[in-house]
Amino acid sequence: VDTFVDRLPDGYQTVLGERGSGLSQGQRQLIAIARAALGDPRILILDEATSSVDTRTERLIQAALNDLLKNRTSFVIAHRLSTIRNADQVLVLDQGKIVERGRHEELLAERGFYYNLYMSQFRRRSEVEQASPQPGGNGTFSAGALAPA
Repeated sequence: VDTFVDRLPDGYQTVLGERGSGLSQGQRQLIAIARAALGDPRILILDEATSSVDTRTERLIQAALNDLLKNRTSFVIAHRLSTIRNADQVLVLDQGKIVERGRHEELLAERGFYYNLYMSQFRRRSEVEQASPQPGGNGTFSAGALAPA
């Protein structure tokens, strides 16, 4: 959060428009995570915390979430499976029904529904990363890049 707040005209004193107008979706999500951390809740419910953001911003959000979720009960609803890699328990839903349950590594080893979803996201993101490399990057994407920072 500090990185982009420091670039605002008045830093932390900058008055934002309604619903954070003028901020990107990723910046609004980072602020929401920072506000949640300040509230120090025992239970967190996150619904698509990394939706509609680019890969670089997703990594920043994921790093913030890793700290925020430590020693708390949390429910994370996600389509981007990289968001839930470190979850104690993953419930995989299909058409509203639980079809698989376990840790990330266990579900990958089963090579079932979760595995297929994960691999399709990995392939799709690899193709995007290779087609439009980030500044300073080499345009490739590895499994390690999916892991939280």
